[in-house]
Amino acid sequence: MKILAIETSCDDTGVAVLEIRNSKFEIRSNVVSSQVKLHKKYGGVYPSLAKREHQKNLPLVLEKALKEAKNPKLDLLAVTIGPGLEPCLWTGINFAIDLAKKMNLPLVPVNHVEAHILVNFINGPWMKTHDRRFLSREIFPAVCLVVSGGHTQLILMKSIGNYKILGETRDDAAGECLDKTARILGLGYPGGPAVAQFASRFKTYRRRASVRLPRPMIYTKDYDFSFSGLKTAVLYEFKKRSPKIRGSKKYIREMCFEVQQAVIDVLIKKTMKAAKNYKAKSIIIGGGVAANKELRKQFAEKIRKEIPYSKFYIPDSEYCTDNGLMAAIAAYYRRKGKTKNWKKIRANANLKIGEYL
Repeated sequence: MKILAIETSCDDTGVAVLEIRNSKFEIRSNVVSSQVKLHKKYGGVYPSLAKREHQKNLPLVLEKALKEAKNPKLDLLAVTIGPGLEPCLWTGINFAIDLAKKMNLPLVPVNHVEAHILVNFINGPWMKTHDRRFLSREIFPAVCLVVSGGHTQLILMKSIGNYKILGETRDDAAGECLDKTARILGLGYPGGPAVAQFASRFKTYRRRASVRLPRPMIYTKDYDFSFSGLKTAVLYEFKKRSPKIRGSKKYIREMCFEVQQAVIDVLIKKTMKAAKNYKAKSIIIGGGVAANKELRKQFAEKIRKEIPYSKFYIPDSEYCTDNGLMAAIAAYYRRKGKTKNWKKIRANANLKIGEYL
């Protein structure tokens, strides 16, 4: 089986071709066109501009993906329908529907949050067998953390397609907080990589920041998150400093180190609490923030020390950010939901995990 998938939920135009042979995933192509340079001068993603760029990029990215895959005979098409920015989602959906009509192929609607989780399945024990008894014994129940610029959710995964949201952000997502913090500190967009870069430099000469920021909701009994207050604390801390101090590289490094650690502390605390309470056999992480090296390192260390019986899965960094491959893998597991009734496929900016149409 060969699947071509399209991803346009935000500002990355992604097209991938995935082949499934002998129950193994083989990546034939995974092409992504980023719009970072376009949105950088605005400090964030503008949906109308992103939509225009998707319209321009989709034919080019498709051509490149098919060429890299050596123009395969396709069996299935897939497209992300939500959650995300609605103008961007519709651009991908309309393009995919036109393609499906021309090729006379069924189309699978993909849930973006689920795709961030299932991209972990590109390798691992599940590729040896799809036997439900094996997955139940080795993988499920799993606690999944999806953390990005638009999402911060803790999800209980009992099986593929069987999800329960345990907690989510009440305001800013973790990635959004990092972006806004970077803007306050004058580091530009995207903020996450910039904060991580400066934070790593701080650690080379000091073990602990003198600045202390709050860890919002870290000790609450629920599994919800809130990062708006952390961003506000950064703003107040920054404003109370003299222009000379807040303009220094030393101060910027210190602030980046502390805000990054505050986010990591909250994410790990909540995830570990859920994993222990639900006796998770595995912890699965996905989303753009999962590319953060310090987050990956501290998660692995914490799990190894406190719940070594739980397996830890996190995608390669290149698969954490939005891409067509994650949509293709999700489509493989959702292929029973394929349709040629293309009028049913609609964008849903607020789509919940487990929902598809």
